[in-house]
Amino acid sequence: MILFERTSRRDAEAQRSQRILRKREPLFPFSASPSNLRFAVREKIFQLFFLIILLLLPIALEAQTAAVFFERGKSHMANENWYSAVEAFLECLRINPAHAEGTAALAECYYELAEFDEALNWVRKARQLSRANMSVANLEVFTLIALGQLDAASALVSQILSREPYNREALFAAGELDIARNKPSEAILRYREAVRRYPDDRRLLISLALVLVSMGDGESAIQYINSALTQHPEDYRVFYYAAYIYSQNGRLSEAIRYAQRALHHRPGHEPTQVLMATLRYRNGEYEEAARLCDIAIAADRNNMSAWYLKGLSFVRMRRTAEAITVFSNALAINEMDEFIRAALEETLITSTNLEDPRRARWATWHFNRARSFRQRNLIEQALFEYQRGLRLNPFARDRREYAEILRLQGYPARYLEELRFLQDQGIADRSLNDAVETYSSLLSNALFRQWQVNPTEIIERHWKVAVFSMAGQSSFYHADAGTVAAGVIRDLLVHNRNIMPMNLELRQATFSQSFRQAREAGADYFMLVSVTENERDIAIKAELFVGRTGSPAGTFYTYRTGTDRLRDASRGIVSQLSSSMPLRGRLLMRRQGQALINKGRADGIQQDAVYDVVKRGRPQTANEGLALVYSNDELVGKLTITNVDEEIAIGSLARFGFFDRIEPGDEIILQPEKTTRQTESAANPELRSLLRTLR
Repeated sequence: MILFERTSRRDAEAQRSQRILRKREPLFPFSASPSNLRFAVREKIFQLFFLIILLLLPIALEAQTAAVFFERGKSHMANENWYSAVEAFLECLRINPAHAEGTAALAECYYELAEFDEALNWVRKARQLSRANMSVANLEVFTLIALGQLDAASALVSQILSREPYNREALFAAGELDIARNKPSEAILRYREAVRRYPDDRRLLISLALVLVSMGDGESAIQYINSALTQHPEDYRVFYYAAYIYSQNGRLSEAIRYAQRALHHRPGHEPTQVLMATLRYRNGEYEEAARLCDIAIAADRNNMSAWYLKGLSFVRMRRTAEAITVFSNALAINEMDEFIRAALEETLITSTNLEDPRRARWATWHFNRARSFRQRNLIEQALFEYQRGLRLNPFARDRREYAEILRLQGYPARYLEELRFLQDQGIADRSLNDAVETYSSLLSNALFRQWQVNPTEIIERHWKVAVFSMAGQSSFYHADAGTVAAGVIRDLLVHNRNIMPMNLELRQATFSQSFRQAREAGADYFMLVSVTENERDIAIKAELFVGRTGSPAGTFYTYRTGTDRLRDASRGIVSQLSSSMPLRGRLLMRRQGQALINKGRADGIQQDAVYDVVKRGRPQTANEGLALVYSNDELVGKLTITNVDEEIAIGSLARFGFFDRIEPGDEIILQPEKTTRQTESAANPELRSLLRTLR
């Protein structure tokens, strides 16, 4: 045991001695010869280098992977496959959040997808990563313009041009800013100056051509697009825009040829395929247009433009049953498409009987929507929906709800008139009969009872207006958009108490044909409706002409965005037209110095207003402008309104001259004041869309 302990102590002391000796050994356990020293240094450097590689390898691999996704995204962008490009760039930024080019490219993709809020978010991140990159700054300008932040866009583009006065992208942005501010003339000057400096720039030449054709200068537009075709003979985009510009000039065969060349250079290019179908339709090739629409629908069943054009093609071929089926199938996919619904309803109204059950089916949609608006106290919108529904199905029981709105608006006589119509149709119940009896009693002391006249028999519309659209007027998104809008406007005028819309063919080939039809039908005025639109906005322009002479009488313009934009823009046109017309009525009877006229509060008659009394049949529409003309000899007196009822009014007469020449049947006229009317104004939405998508 003692021997074992001594041996253990000796071993422990020996181990401590070895450790001390090891601490005193040199760094390299070799002899101090130079060759051994160099070998040891190389070995240590190799170990250190290997360690650094191991540490940096994951970072290098990640950078390489980010670059792969970035290149993949750029490839998708070149093919205009924006969704796949977004996916690739998002993956690139997940790996490397500081990838400046990937951030800017992602912003551009969102811009092309019209997701402008998201585009602005990413473009500002890109600018933080690359402050000196003017291309990214220009993209921010374009995004701000798309969002309507024009002042911010103007400030930024001014900064860019102050640093680089001839920056091409900034010149584009400045031109688009002029268009957004509805200053196309300034945009033309800017683009022309830019073309002088860069005469071979494809985008500048196309942009200038697009602005010129939107201003009606088709010949100059063709010169510039031909220059682009000469300098870029293999670019499918130039052929695409050439097809559009030639079609806007009515040169459809050449437009079709250019669209074919665009598809030759870029087979399957969807915008060109859509344009080709529209060109075939406008050229009267309805079978071919329908065939192209079938191809588009097979590729994407939610392509509402293809459904619309296919249904319209069947309408033009007079295959209305098939057209109604196509429109119905389309609305089953998207019931809120206004153009398809308007085209369907116009087809039903013009080609089916009042008793057709399909009318009742589609009228129900409007009645349900009207009730929804009414619950939210949106009375004007509810009225529109009830009127559209009753236009399809006049015998619907929902007429009572429409009558109730009239009562709430303060028109008890019109309310009573609607209820009596329901009684005549045999669809009255006890409560309706009670309401008729009650309001008949309440109106016993009304003016029409005192003067013993029937309001429904004395209603008279004093203006005849024909509503047309040119067959060649076609927006970028909907062929014959002007015709569809004209149909909506005409239907709205059916409910106007002073204007009678004439039942003439909406779609006219030329202005001279429109003038002839209106004049021969005895129209006081005729209106030509045109539409420009993009995927979110619509602008309707209505040019009014005198029926006798064909001279201009006035121009009305509305711009709307969001849902129900076709409805709201059409209502805006009708409102402007109604307020611009001189008020015109008829003297029904007189009792000594008092006279009864067939216009009342519902027509805008106001107490104490003074009206001209003109010999019957003498007033004529002015040769130009909106006015009635008559001589002083034909002006026989004045009428000052003293009491106004819903449908009629009475006033005191003052004769002109020694003799009293005022007779029943003479006309009552209020000329509109000669004031400068503020018209709505907004940038051309179609032009803005075309410039925005020009790459």
